[in-house]
Amino acid sequence: MIETIFSLFAFGFGACVGSFLNVVADRLPTGQSLVTPRSHCQGCGRPIHTRDLVPVLSYLWLRGRCRHCSVRISPRLIAVEILTGALFAALYLKHGWGAPVVITSAGVALLVAVAVIDIEHRLIPNHIVIPAVIVLLVLAATWPELGFERALFFEHVHISSLANSLAAGAGAFILFLAVKAVYPAGMGAGDVKMAGMLGLLLGYPGIVVALWTAVVLGGVLAVGLLVLGGRSRKDAMPFGPFLSAGGLLALLAGKEILDLYFATADRLLG
Repeated sequence: MIETIFSLFAFGFGACVGSFLNVVADRLPTGQSLVTPRSHCQGCGRPIHTRDLVPVLSYLWLRGRCRHCSVRISPRLIAVEILTGALFAALYLKHGWGAPVVITSAGVALLVAVAVIDIEHRLIPNHIVIPAVIVLLVLAATWPELGFERALFFEHVHISSLANSLAAGAGAFILFLAVKAVYPAGMGAGDVKMAGMLGLLLGYPGIVVALWTAVVLGGVLAVGLLVLGGRSRKDAMPFGPFLSAGGLLALLAGKEILDLYFATADRLLG
């Protein structure tokens, strides 16, 4: 019972964070302040009353329309609130209360914001990535103290948390930089920087799970759209959302995925 209550609290808090992420996604790409002016209707321009800013519930109560002019409110707003809330609840169930859930929740918020902005604006803002890289560099040497062990391949091979973070970040950055050099139209500079940021966040081998997931999801969607006629080979497709999806999966279940992979490989080879 207590765990259910805490899970609902985590969902509610995550939904509130998701509401703020919607503001970030709407304003940051256009250089607007995140604080002023207050939220307003895109149709009639009237400020939105506090009672209409309750995450998820206000959207449902208003049936997705402005109280004053009845213009349709973007369903992206409630989708981001529900997604972020669900992810925060899942992280609580995985980690409980403590430093790990705080760190991973911050990572989730970061990745959700990047995904939404890249989908809508084809942009991964430096205003998000660069500060995140700086914070992650500061935290790089302290991951074990924060509850995240970082082992390299095998348990008997030990490298420092700092070395692991730097190696994962630099490796992902160089890999994507090489892809951009070979195929400039297929990879943006923001994707390259985001890959490096993910490496610092996830370390090794978590970054492998994230990048593999991103490549597979991106490839499957691209092929599916080609087959269905939804795009041509020359159409650009933002890769940030796939990197975000890979990062989210690694944060939620990276260790479990790797354990399953190695267990399956042992059975097949043994």
